[in-house]
Amino acid sequence: MVAALEVTTGQTLIETIERNNAATFTAFLDRLDRLLPRDKDIHVILDNGSSHTAKHTKEWLAAHPRWHIHWTPPHASWQVELLFSSLTRAVLRHGDFTSRNDLIEKMDTWTIQRNEHARPFRWTYDGTPLKEAA
Repeated sequence: MVAALEVTTGQTLIETIERNNAATFTAFLDRLDRLLPRDKDIHVILDNGSSHTAKHTKEWLAAHPRWHIHWTPPHASWQVELLFSSLTRAVLRHGDFTSRNDLIEKMDTWTIQRNEHARPFRWTYDGTPLKEAA
């Protein structure tokens, strides 16, 4: 699965994928490029996953100058990780699925319902070191 999270609204677009490679990733970017307003620049936050850093992806990005990439430090894509955590707790962890299509349908339904009342994630950590439980 790949996901695009609109950080100012919290709304999400998810897509089920067969393979996690650069061609699949850029196909997802093509879909987003068609959906998003043509007069807007697009700022994307990516981690350093192989599909994001592949030559094919770099070529796609070079051919689409309205797309601006901001790279996270390794393991720092916390907003989309919160989204996947919510999906896991709500749908996947105790889910009962009759088929792959049933699983996809339930994830899509969850995403649509979530988007109806989406809110952005808010960083609340203040930098105070956590203390070990007594």
